[in-house]
Amino acid sequence: MTLTSISVRNLLRRRGKAVFILAGLVTGIATAVGIYTFVETVTEDINHKMEQYGANILITPRTENLALSYGGLSLGGVSFEMDEIRESDLAKVHTIKNSANIAALGPMVLGVISVGERRVMLAGVDFKASGILKPWWHIDGVFPKTSGAVLGAEAARVLNLSVVDSLEVGGLDLPITGILQPTGSQDDHLIFTGLSDAQQILRKTGRISMVEVAALCKDCPVDDMVGQLGDVLPGARVMAIQQVVKSRMEMLMQFKKFAYGVSAALLFTGGLVVLVTMMGSVRERTEEIGIFRAIGFRRAHIMRIIFMEAGIISGLAGVIGSFLGAASAGAAMALFGDGHGWHIPLSQITIFGAILLSLLVGLTASAYPAALASRMDPNEALRAL
Repeated sequence: MTLTSISVRNLLRRRGKAVFILAGLVTGIATAVGIYTFVETVTEDINHKMEQYGANILITPRTENLALSYGGLSLGGVSFEMDEIRESDLAKVHTIKNSANIAALGPMVLGVISVGERRVMLAGVDFKASGILKPWWHIDGVFPKTSGAVLGAEAARVLNLSVVDSLEVGGLDLPITGILQPTGSQDDHLIFTGLSDAQQILRKTGRISMVEVAALCKDCPVDDMVGQLGDVLPGARVMAIQQVVKSRMEMLMQFKKFAYGVSAALLFTGGLVVLVTMMGSVRERTEEIGIFRAIGFRRAHIMRIIFMEAGIISGLAGVIGSFLGAASAGAAMALFGDGHGWHIPLSQITIFGAILLSLLVGLTASAYPAALASRMDPNEALRAL
């Protein structure tokens, strides 16, 4: 009879205590795996959405003036001419260390034009880059392939223009190819044309008013990129638009801390269940342990028997807990997620990690009962027979 067979038979003979230990460990492991899987899935989903968020870095001409507006309300003031960015300088953007993190670069030239009796802001943009920089744009019509204009919803209403009309401005006849659906932003009040057309109309050939940059947000060092862009464009002001991103990530970090704290508490409770139950099992087996010592079993053999029992239950708890935790995380994502169908987000790494964690908790909690059993005096144990 081997030590392993002795451990297995002891577990089968004391099924109630084995099931009690198993339930305690499964609860802790399932909770830890479920919370970890849910948090990682949510983090990945947020990272994916942030990659589609649009521009998160803004490059503007450097100025010493302060804005005299708040919440869209302009309070007036003296305007000064500011230096604009040279379009040729934008090539330097692709020389920075983290240039691979740049998903899209959208130069923009701005100016005021007259349409009839109305003065309107004209924005020259790269329509191809706008699909990445402004994913919230929805257009009635199409973006112009060569020359043409797209009107913001409010601009189209005020100017009483539609896609069947055209604009004559700056010596160019620009057909209106699309109308932006309302965005609730300043884009509703603008007229958009191709960059080169706007530069010709505004007489700003080779000059740029601002540049929008979309950086891939997952694991991308936005702050470092801001510094790198500032180094290659010393005459420009580079800003990171991170308020929304940071607030969501801070909320997620707070949730992570809370969730991992709950998991640690439940794992500690599971360890206490193992400790108390194994202590009771050792006391019940005083006579059995005494016989083992009397027939030649060493202290190391007794400890190995206790650790094998704990290891078998802990390994089984790790497997069961990993599946239950992943299933609960999948159900939570289906219930609270955005468009997620129910599935079990389980990987081999998760199973392996759950088994290791369960073994760590189970064996650590069994260390004292195993040491107590090994120190039993065989003579005193046999007197109880």
